[in-house]
Amino acid sequence: MNIFKIAGIILIIAGVLGLVYGKFSYTKETKETKMEPIELTVKEEEMFEIPYIVGAGAVIIGSLILLFGMKRGKPLIISNDHK
Repeated sequence: MNIFKIAGIILIIAGVLGLVYGKFSYTKETKETKMEPIELTVKEEEMFEIPYIVGAGAVIIGSLILLFGMKRGKPLIISNDHK
């Protein structure tokens, strides 16, 4: 497998996951206060949304890389050399 196939597959998988899940949350510890008998930690849950256009774009670009990124085992190179 060459780098174009791997990159195309990774983009397609990431795009599909972005379209299926759309958002994810994570917990972030923000402030910590320590007073001898008491220890206080604040945890905030944050939400990160992935726009649908980004997921769809990743699937489309990954598909195009798989379909057109290779020509007879060599990467497709666009050149302006006229001989």
